[in-house]
Amino acid sequence: MNENLDKTKIVVSDCNAQLRKEIVSAFKRDKMFEVVGESGEGFETLELLKKTNPDVLIMDVVLPGIDGFALIENITKSNEIMKKPKIVITSSLAHEGFINKAMQLGVSYFMIKPINETVLIDRVKEICNSSKKAVSTIFSDNVTIENASGKYKAKLIEEKITNIFITVGIPAHIKGYQFLREAIKLAIENPEIINSITKQLYPAIAEKFETSASKVERAIRHAIEVAWNRGKIENINSIFGIRVYNSNEKPTNGEFIALVADKMLIEGA
Repeated sequence: MNENLDKTKIVVSDCNAQLRKEIVSAFKRDKMFEVVGESGEGFETLELLKKTNPDVLIMDVVLPGIDGFALIENITKSNEIMKKPKIVITSSLAHEGFINKAMQLGVSYFMIKPINETVLIDRVKEICNSSKKAVSTIFSDNVTIENASGKYKAKLIEEKITNIFITVGIPAHIKGYQFLREAIKLAIENPEIINSITKQLYPAIAEKFETSASKVERAIRHAIEVAWNRGKIENINSIFGIRVYNSNEKPTNGEFIALVADKMLIEGA
């Protein structure tokens, strides 16, 4: 008996060879999946799909040859791909226009980089176990593409903040994790609030979580210190694309919140 018959077949397409390798390795470790192909180029991916007929395609939008959106259109039109795969996009392009276009093309999920492989696998399992076809219906049975963008965008922002925290080593079980995530969301919504961190930002978080502003400040400071003590400075610098810090210097609460919020705003949050 061939045990691979019951596995979900996966193709991974990303021009970042290292990231592609990490995604492939993660899915190979899960017994539910079989990786039947990988590529870093659009046309090659299309040929892979014709040969392997996977259940799920995990892909970036930016691909040499043909880009991700053109690839999806080719998949839809191709008579050689009898079983159309569910499509998961992993991308750094977080602009609402890209997300809306992905939804209109029938993409099952849009995940913003940097990604966490465990979260990605969980999302693929959800998609495979769901009868819903549009990405906009993953979060609500009745939501439509027209009214989904705000709710979906908020979900994407939360997911991206979570992935950044995982990368830099801030654990989810500490109080500062929730406070810091809320602080970044507030700074994205109102960038000016970072100039009034003591009078506005901390009190706003404290009110939401029914605590004091001083406890919010201390918990956020602790969360940042945990990341530095874990020695993941290179991960932190890689997220911002420049060498921002070394092991001997830690950002203030305001500096860290502003850095993450600014990065996400630049990327279209």
